[in-house]
Amino acid sequence: MKQEELIKIWKDEESIAHIKGWDFSHLDGRFESDEDIPWDYKALVQQYLKDDMNLLDYDTGGGEFLLSLGHPYDKTSATEGYPPNVKLCMETLRPLGIDIRECHDASRIPFDDESFDIMINRHGDFNPVEIKRLLKPGGLFVTQQVGDKNDRDLVDMVLPEVEFAYHDLNLKAQKKAFEENGFEILNCDEVFRPIRFYDVGAFVWFARIIEWEFIDFSVDKCLDKLFDLQKKIEKDGVIEGTIHRYMIVARKK
Repeated sequence: MKQEELIKIWKDEESIAHIKGWDFSHLDGRFESDEDIPWDYKALVQQYLKDDMNLLDYDTGGGEFLLSLGHPYDKTSATEGYPPNVKLCMETLRPLGIDIRECHDASRIPFDDESFDIMINRHGDFNPVEIKRLLKPGGLFVTQQVGDKNDRDLVDMVLPEVEFAYHDLNLKAQKKAFEENGFEILNCDEVFRPIRFYDVGAFVWFARIIEWEFIDFSVDKCLDKLFDLQKKIEKDGVIEGTIHRYMIVARKK
């Protein structure tokens, strides 16, 4: 394929790189990730979640995962801060009776002290001090997080000058933070696993979506690097990087 044709394909992907909720179906068959994590986050939550518990899902995204739990709506609350997802949640969660509130600051969540028996958070921001305030004694926090080394090798392929702004987002540092704030760790784990792209257009779409990692990424800015990736696809059939995930289940003492 000629360079001009490739550039057009990549710019088309760049122009449509928008997401509703946390829906990566645009990359179906072109991308693989989270395929080999040794825990199942949904099963982990369900292991601790009981029908009589007051539940808060902080940074719920589009609310898709929260709804999949089937928890009683009158005992379910959620927050979201990304404006398109806030609008989506107001339209889908609020009519069900779920208490959804807009929140942009994990250290100032708009609920009263000791409101919840359990809080969950997948790939969102969190603050152990604020979680402690919101949980009842013996309350649980269940989280799966993106670690500070996530996609670092992928970013280096196109933006080697970019320094990650995230530090201490790893199991060792966060386990210590929870323990220092009066929590008992019931379960925890950490893994590094492959992430794979099977065409450069898929990589471009992903990099535009994950803008907090691929800072100032654009096709024009990274064109030479993208052609290097195209050569890699033609030679190896894949672009491979590394995801970093950790999970914690903590109980307030």
